Amino acid sequence: MFQFNDISAGSGGGTAVLSLDSALRPALSRSFGRRIEEFRATRPDFDLVTDLGVRIGSAEWFRGLTTCAILCYAAYAFAPGFGPISGASPAPLADVQWEEARTFAIAPLALGADTGRRMAPTEAVEPLADTPERPTVDLVVTLGRGDRFARVLERAGTAEAEAQKVSDMVAAAVDLGDIKPGTVMDVRLGRRPNRNVPRPLEALSFRARFDLKIKMARADDKLVLTKVPIAVDNTPLRIQGRVGSSLYRAARAAGAPAKAVEAYIRAVASQIGISSIDADDRFDIIIEHRRAATGETESGPLLYAGLERSRGKDLQLMQWDQGGRAQWFEASGVGKSSGSLQRPVPGSVSSNFGMRRHPILGYSRMHKGMDFRAGYGTPILAATDGRVTRAGWAGGYGRQVRLNHAGGLATSYSHMSRIVAKPGQRVRQGQVIGYVGSTGLSTGPHLHYELYRNGRPVNPASVKFTMRAQLSGSDLTRFRQKLRNLLSVRVGATGPKENALAASPAKTANSG
Repeated sequence: MFQFNDISAGSGGGTAVLSLDSALRPALSRSFGRRIEEFRATRPDFDLVTDLGVRIGSAEWFRGLTTCAILCYAAYAFAPGFGPISGASPAPLADVQWEEARTFAIAPLALGADTGRRMAPTEAVEPLADTPERPTVDLVVTLGRGDRFARVLERAGTAEAEAQKVSDMVAAAVDLGDIKPGTVMDVRLGRRPNRNVPRPLEALSFRARFDLKIKMARADDKLVLTKVPIAVDNTPLRIQGRVGSSLYRAARAAGAPAKAVEAYIRAVASQIGISSIDADDRFDIIIEHRRAATGETESGPLLYAGLERSRGKDLQLMQWDQGGRAQWFEASGVGKSSGSLQRPVPGSVSSNFGMRRHPILGYSRMHKGMDFRAGYGTPILAATDGRVTRAGWAGGYGRQVRLNHAGGLATSYSHMSRIVAKPGQRVRQGQVIGYVGSTGLSTGPHLHYELYRNGRPVNPASVKFTMRAQLSGSDLTRFRQKLRNLLSVRVGATGPKENALAASPAKTANSG
């Protein structure tokens, strides 16, 4: 501390010089200071503040570490806090919170509040011994997938017996299977005598079918069912347009449903290559279409696929059921479907068609088919549609199935473990006719597959064929009559009145 001394150079007689520091220091402080000075005199090497970088682990180092820890704790203990300042005002409410508080403050829930909260009752509220019920309850219920009609009414609140009775009444008027999942029903429940019993059904209304509506109402304490027919126009919908840069986008832009466009492209592709269609070609699509008098519409499958070509022959295709199988036929009554034979088993080829050394007989001879690797019991599929001409044991071939196909083709499947097909049976492409085995002259489970054309064996891997079906007689007459009826539909027509009008611009727009 700075000390102020009275210094008088000219004074005599040894005037005492007093220090301001010593004059103000208490007696206790002087005693404590003397003790520290005495301790330092006896221990000149003692120091509370040491260099922690040297003599690590010694007593002097631990003394310095203790001093550092005490100082750090003191700094932490006396550090100011950073919490909220006591007495600060809360943040303002957001717009949504303010609107909620305003609505809640104006009225309780029963008088128009929209927050969904309930206000606590005040002394002015008097509890009721019995709360009144509404005379009727109006509900909207939906029939779920796999749901029972009676179960839907039970969930709405009707009694089990009454729900079953209503279900039986509806089943007598319409097949319950015709009621599609997702059907919405309007239900009205009436007054009940007490709260311990379910409410009675007062009215029921729903769309049972596209052309029928069911209504039920209670009259003289008895439910009465009324069927309300809905007029439906079944005129097909015809859509035309220019192909442009994309056949799919052009047809969709003209108003054709996505599934109908996909079916149209598949039908056209069965006759010509899609890449051969020009931008100036025009598509002609006719789909099944229904329009109810109430305004609802419903589109069905593709009925006709036409293509007016700028170069080449126009294409007119209509689907016709031939022998239990739907197929696209040309306007002349000729059907066509192209493609390769289906692989009978998923295994790889172990032996190809041609000369080879027989693994059992030990000499070279002609291998008339292909051998496919397959595990024992693997299903064997028919390569294409045909009729079973043989199904049984065939010497060295073991258990064998032979099929005759259109165009003079025939296939055989040998070494089966079990045969499924029967002689004379008609099979479809991909149908299971047997299972892989190792019967006959065979070294292990595999399928020996042969293909014949007009009785002569050919390499199955090289055959690509076209099957044709020709309508004749009464089938051809009915086919042409239906085709004429479809082609008489005007473009964009959705009903008898529209058939007499010009084509709809929205349906005939050139898209591309």
